[in-house]
Amino acid sequence: MSFNGLRILALESRRAEEIATLIRKQGGEPFVAPSMREIPLESNDEAFLFGERLLGGEFDCVIFLTGVGTKLLWKTLLTRWDEAALKAAMTRTTLVVRGPKPSAALRELGVPPHVIVPEPNTWRETLQTMAARPETRVVVQEYGKSNLDLLDGLRAQGRQVSTVRIYGWDLPEDTAPLREAARRIAAGEADALLLTTATQLVHLMAVAEEDGIAAGVREGLGRIFLGSIGPTTSEALEDLGLKASFEPSHPKMGLLVNEAAQLVPFKR
Repeated sequence: MSFNGLRILALESRRAEEIATLIRKQGGEPFVAPSMREIPLESNDEAFLFGERLLGGEFDCVIFLTGVGTKLLWKTLLTRWDEAALKAAMTRTTLVVRGPKPSAALRELGVPPHVIVPEPNTWRETLQTMAARPETRVVVQEYGKSNLDLLDGLRAQGRQVSTVRIYGWDLPEDTAPLREAARRIAAGEADALLLTTATQLVHLMAVAEEDGIAAGVREGLGRIFLGSIGPTTSEALEDLGLKASFEPSHPKMGLLVNEAAQLVPFKR
């Protein structure tokens, strides 16, 4: 089976061309509307405080949540401290990564992780992984907004929890394609929406609110096939009273598209 000419929406930003190509290969008609851009925080104070405390041996464990955040945090630290000193401090600290992207980022920096959270790499698996760990002084590298479930869960395990946030998410500079995607959903001009992160849905609804069509978009989403990359994104749908039509066998964009192509004609 394939998409067989169905109208497939995606809200991917950095990999927009790639997901459009994947959809076309599966016989779909793609409309990709970039929905996010990563923005450095106005101040690096959090990163520099983290660096001081890391070098001072104040942390037993660092939990890295995203690859992009890991790389940007490291780049920021290198503007103030010697690379060898930073690597030595990291080596003395238990490094936990939430999945393959932050793991790959650390390996590129020459500092392999000690613990890798298993799939589907949500805050729940992170808490389960940490449950048996002895570290008490923990810092979490955040990715835009705080995950209170994760932070509160770590504290409930009896840990002292700090955070370091190095970037946030904002709407793209050009929101016209995203607004068009919202309009198409509300107008019934889409057959499926493929989501690779929860923030895409948040931003879709934000522009829909601004344009006065949020109710129509929510209703439209309830009528079409909703492909979700994984549990965190599915939870964002549930917050809107919606349910993901499916999650891929592994949280990979290629599998999301290819496996959705086998299901969309049957689940619409």
